[in-house]
Amino acid sequence: MATSIPIEPLTAQAFKNFGDVIEAIESDGFSINQGYTWRHHKLATVGMDNPEDDAIISIFSSKRRPLPMAINMMERHPLGSQAFMPLTDTPFLVVVAEAGTEPKLAGLRAFVSNGKQGVNYSTGVWHHPLLILALEQNFLVVDRAGKGNNLNEVFFAEGKCGQLNVTDLISKLAR
Repeated sequence: MATSIPIEPLTAQAFKNFGDVIEAIESDGFSINQGYTWRHHKLATVGMDNPEDDAIISIFSSKRRPLPMAINMMERHPLGSQAFMPLTDTPFLVVVAEAGTEPKLAGLRAFVSNGKQGVNYSTGVWHHPLLILALEQNFLVVDRAGKGNNLNEVFFAEGKCGQLNVTDLISKLAR
């Protein structure tokens, strides 16, 4: 049986227990390059547990999952943060649960980005892998490389999952 997960707008306040919202706001930052560039400074911090770890930058190319979108698993990175920034002005979904013991279906929260926002999951925060509304979408990803297992996955019991009603969001995207 699927449990419907309400989708709320992604805001820094609503997302604060899970990490950072990466968003260029005019009031944040300062002018550089002789006034030709505005630097939106330190929008998120790369978290790494070990000094010998590296912060790496990758591009993830994602495909939309089948509809209706089922949330039957969650993952976390116990040794470092992980940031996702869309490379197009296209909304995407974020499903999270607070860091700690295994996530419970009832504790999941879902957010929709406005397309210009990214997220930085704090170390240990449970999240679902990329959930996009477009057929395909690319993301700039900043995360940790180093020794040790930095991925834990949890699958919900057979027949138990969350479900996201994204029909209206996809319709808006098509307009």
